[in-house]
Amino acid sequence: METALAKTPQKRQVIFLAILLFLREADAEAIRYSMPEEIESGSFVANLAKDLGLSVGELVTRGARIHYKENKQLLQLDVKTGNLLLRDKLDREALCGATEPCVLHFQLLLENPVQFVQVELQLKDINDHSPEFLESEMLLKIPESVQPGTVFPLKIAQDSDIGSNTVQNYTILPNPHFHVLTNNRGDGRKYPELVLDKGLDREEQPELRLTITALDGGAPPRSGTIAVLIEVVDINDNAPEFLQSLYEVQVPETSTLKSLVVAVSARDLDAGTYGRVAYALFQGDEGTQPFEIDEITGEIRLKRILDFEATQYYNVEIVATDGGGLSGKCTVAVQVLDVNDNAPKLTMSTLTSPTPENSPETVVAVFSVSDPDSGDNGKVVSSIQDDLPFLLKSTFKNFYMLVTERPLDRESREEYNITITVTDLGSPRLKTEHTINVLVSDVNDNAPTFSQTSYTLFVRENNSPALHMGTVSATDRDSGSNAQVTYSLLPPQGPHLPLASLVSINADNGHLFALRSLDYEALRAFEFRVGAIDAGSPALSSETLVRVEVVDENDNSPFVLYPLQNGSAPCTELVPRAAEAGYLVTKVVAVDSDSGQNAWLSYQLLKATEPGLFSVWAHNGEVRTARLLSERDAAKHRLIVLVKDNGEPPMSTTVTLHVLLVDGFSQPYLPLPEVARDEAEADSLTVYLVIALASVSSLFLFSVVLFVGVRLCRRNRAASVGRWSVPEGHFPGHLVDVSGTGTLSQSYQYEVCLTGGSGNTEFKFLKPIFPDFLV
Repeated sequence: METALAKTPQKRQVIFLAILLFLREADAEAIRYSMPEEIESGSFVANLAKDLGLSVGELVTRGARIHYKENKQLLQLDVKTGNLLLRDKLDREALCGATEPCVLHFQLLLENPVQFVQVELQLKDINDHSPEFLESEMLLKIPESVQPGTVFPLKIAQDSDIGSNTVQNYTILPNPHFHVLTNNRGDGRKYPELVLDKGLDREEQPELRLTITALDGGAPPRSGTIAVLIEVVDINDNAPEFLQSLYEVQVPETSTLKSLVVAVSARDLDAGTYGRVAYALFQGDEGTQPFEIDEITGEIRLKRILDFEATQYYNVEIVATDGGGLSGKCTVAVQVLDVNDNAPKLTMSTLTSPTPENSPETVVAVFSVSDPDSGDNGKVVSSIQDDLPFLLKSTFKNFYMLVTERPLDRESREEYNITITVTDLGSPRLKTEHTINVLVSDVNDNAPTFSQTSYTLFVRENNSPALHMGTVSATDRDSGSNAQVTYSLLPPQGPHLPLASLVSINADNGHLFALRSLDYEALRAFEFRVGAIDAGSPALSSETLVRVEVVDENDNSPFVLYPLQNGSAPCTELVPRAAEAGYLVTKVVAVDSDSGQNAWLSYQLLKATEPGLFSVWAHNGEVRTARLLSERDAAKHRLIVLVKDNGEPPMSTTVTLHVLLVDGFSQPYLPLPEVARDEAEADSLTVYLVIALASVSSLFLFSVVLFVGVRLCRRNRAASVGRWSVPEGHFPGHLVDVSGTGTLSQSYQYEVCLTGGSGNTEFKFLKPIFPDFLV
C-alpha cells in the first residue's frame, strides 16, 4: 500500500456562521492510495482515521461515510476501527478500461460539521488476462512468386491488461520458410508481421500451417495462439493498394443505424480475377464491432448505436484482397462526437428535516450532481425557486449544500417544497428536477397571548361555593408542548387580599371559580392577575388583569335608626292638640346596606290606633297629622310604620311609635303612668335584692343597705306624688304667654322618654315648628 498527500492548485473554504460548519480546505488536499486489482472483498486498504488525524470516536459522531459517483458501493468504511475496506473485488479493466493510470475518486463525507475529503485509489494492473486472438485461425494466400523478405500482416492479439502486462512479443515455431517480426504501433501496442525467409513452391508444398504465439510481459507471462493457414497460389504480382493508409472520420453518437461512416477504396493494377478487390474488416469480430463494410463498395456503415460515454474512439482496420490472394490494409480512425443526450443526475447525500426555526444559517441538504456528457454538455448549473428563504452553495467539485438564507419562522410557514433544478449547458439544454420536503421544527419563541387585555366578571353575592365565575383564555402560536398553556393566580401586588380563599383557577382550561360565598356589603369588587405559561424550554409567560364585580342581591332588611327599637326604652312623641293638619309628629329614619334599587326605601302606615288621624310620607318617613285634632281624639296612640325596600323580593321591617296628645305643659317632667309603675316595680325589686344581699353579707352592710333603702323608698314616694299631677290653667310666669289664653301660640314638638331603672324622667325640647304667618 502506498499513501500520498497531493496538494491541488486551488483552495476553497466555506464557513457557515451559526452552526460553525467548516469545510477544512476540502479541495486543497487529497488522500491517495494504491493497490493491485482483484484483491479479495473485505481486504484492508488503509486506516482513514489515522491518516486524517481523527479519533475513531469522531468518525462515529460525525457520521463519516464514503461516497462514490452514482452511489456505487465499492469501498466501505468501518467507523468502529477507521479502516477502509474493499466491498467487492475491483477489476481495473472493468472500471477503467485502457485508461492509465486507473484512479478511482471517492469522497469521505463528514457531518457535524460538514467536511469533504477527497480520496483517490489507484488500481495497479496485474497480469490477470492472457493475450487472445479474436479468431482461432487465419488464412493467407501467398503466390509462389513472392520473393524472400516479403512481409505479410498478421492479426494482433488482444490483452485487456496494460503496460508490461499486455502483449510484448510474438513468436512462431521454427520452420524453413517464415519468421515473425514484432513491431510497435504509434499508440504503443505491438503487432506481428510474417516475413518470408525462403521462396515457396506450390508444386512442392501447396499449403503450410503455422502457429503464432502472443506473449505478454507478466511474471509469469501469459500467452495466446492463432493458427495461420498459408495457401500457395499462382503468381499475382500486384497487391491492392488503398488510396489512403489512414482514414479519419467523426461520427455523432446519435447517428442512426445503417448510417454511412466512410467509404474506403483500394485499387489493384492486375487484371481479371487478380484485379478484383474485396473489402473486409481485417481486425475484429462481427459481434463486437459496431461497424460493417460492404465487400464490394467499401462503404462502412453503423450496425449498432454509438455511445460516447462508453467508447469515444474506434480504430478499424480494413483489408482489401484481390482475386490472387494479395491484400492491402488501411486504418479507419473513428471519433465519436458527444451529443447532449444525457440529462444531469442528482444524488442526495444527506437531508436534514425537520429544520429548527430561528437558526441563522442551517445546512438542510448535501447533494452531488453529475453529467456523463463532455464539454459544455457535461457542465451543469443548479438552482432553486427564487421565492424561498434558501440558497445553494457550491462546496466541493460537484457537491452542493442547501442552506437557509435567513432564520425560518414556523408560525409564518411550517413546510417548504423545494425543487432543485440541475441544468446542463449543452444544446439543447437538458435538466433534472428533484423535489424535497423540508419541515420547520418549532422553537418556543412565542409567549401565550390572552384573548383580552383585561377581564371583568360579574358575580351575584351569596353565591354557592365553587361557582364558575368565568374563563380566561390564552393561546400560543407555537406547536406541541411549546403551545401547552398552564394558568395560575399571581400573588397580589397591592394591599393584602386573601386571594387564595376567594378564587381558584383550573390550570388546564382557565376556568375561574369562587371558593366561598361573596358578600356585596363586605366586598364590592376586587382585582387579581392571572398568568399563563407555556411548557416550552425556556418557558414563556404573560399575564392579564381580572376584575370581579360583586352584584348586589336584596339580602338585607331596612334598619331603623330612629326611633330606637330592639329593646331600647320606647319613646313617646308629644303632640299638642292644637296642632293643625300636616303637623310633623316625627320622622322615621332607616337605612339599607344594599345598593341600587335594593336600597330604595318606602314608608307606609301599617297600623294605627285611630286610622285616618296620622299619615306617613312614603319617600321620607315623616309622620304627620292627617287632619285637625279634636277633643274627641284619644290621648294615646300607637302607630306601626312599615319600612320596605325596592328589591325583588322586597325586604321590610316595622317600627312602633307612641304618640301622646297633650293640651299644655305645667312642668318639664311628664312621665306616663305606665312607665312610672314599671319604674316603681323595678325599684322595689332592687330594694329586695339589696336587702337579701346585705343580710347574707354582714350586719354592717345590712345596716348601710337598710339606711340607703329607706332613703330610696322615701325618695320614690315623693317623686310619685308629683309625677302624676298635670297642671291646669296658665303656665308659670317665667313661661311667656303670647296670646293670653294660657297656651303657646307656636307649635312645639316634645319628646318624653323613660329609661328603665333611672328613677328620673327626662323632658326634652325639640325644635319649634313655626306657622307660615308672622304674629
